[in-house]
Amino acid sequence: MDTTSLFRLDGRIALVTGGSRGIGRMIASGFVAQGAKVYVSSRKPEACEETAAALGPDCIALPHDISTVEGCKALAADLAAREQRLDILVNNAGAAWGEAFDSFPEGGWDKVMDLNVKSPFFLTQALHALLRAGASAGRPAKVINITSIDGQRVNPWQTYSYQASKAALIHLTRRMAAELIREHIVVSSLAPGAFPSDMNKAARDHGGDVARRIPAGRIGVDEDMAGAAIYLASRAGDYVVGETLTVDGGIVNASLGGSIDV
Repeated sequence: MDTTSLFRLDGRIALVTGGSRGIGRMIASGFVAQGAKVYVSSRKPEACEETAAALGPDCIALPHDISTVEGCKALAADLAAREQRLDILVNNAGAAWGEAFDSFPEGGWDKVMDLNVKSPFFLTQALHALLRAGASAGRPAKVINITSIDGQRVNPWQTYSYQASKAALIHLTRRMAAELIREHIVVSSLAPGAFPSDMNKAARDHGGDVARRIPAGRIGVDEDMAGAAIYLASRAGDYVVGETLTVDGGIVNASLGGSIDV
C-alpha cells in the first residue's frame, strides 16, 4: 500500500463557493497547500481578489452571486470557459437569519433556504458535465456540501430557517450521493461546529466562553477545517459516500430553552 500521496491533491482543480473568508477560505488554503488549483467564489469581487492574492498563484478569484439559479449557471459557465473539468466542488456559500418566532419574516426564510439548499443543488447540476469530465473509477470527482452541527441537533438560538436548511442539506447530500456515485462523483458533507467566522460571531468574538461548552476545550482552528476537507477531497476519502463528517470537538450541550451567555 502506497500512502505517500493519500492526502495530496496535486493536479486537481477545485471550486470553493464562499471561499473568500471564514470556513471557505480555510478549505481553499488547505487545498492549495496540498497541490490543488483552487477557484474561490463569492459575491464580493474585492474579497475574492484579496484571498487569491494571499493564497498565491494557484488560487484564482471567480466572483459570482449564486443566490439564484441564474447565478449558479453563470458561475458554471465562467468556470467552463477556463477549465475542461472540475475535480472538487465545495458548496460552502451560505447565510443565516436569527429572529424571534412571532416576528420571523418570510424574507429571512427564503434567503437562507435558497442559498443554503437550493443553490448547492443547482450549482452542482450546472457543473455536472465538468464533474463528469474529471471523474473516473480510479479518481472520482468530489462534491463536498458544508452543512452544520445545527442541522444535526437543536441549538439555543432562534435561527429557524438556518437549522432547517442545514438539516435539509444533510439529507440532500445522501440523495445526491446515491445518484452521482454511478458516475464516479462522490458526494459527502462536512458539519462544522464552532469556528470563528462572520456567520459564527459567538465563536469569533467570544471564543473562550464558547470553548467552555465544548468537550475538547477549544473552538475549531483553520487546520481542523482544512484537514477534514482535505480528507474528503483526497484519495483518503474516496469510499466515504453520502456521509456527513462532524467537525466540532465533541457534542455541544445545547438545550431547547437555554441560552449561551457571551
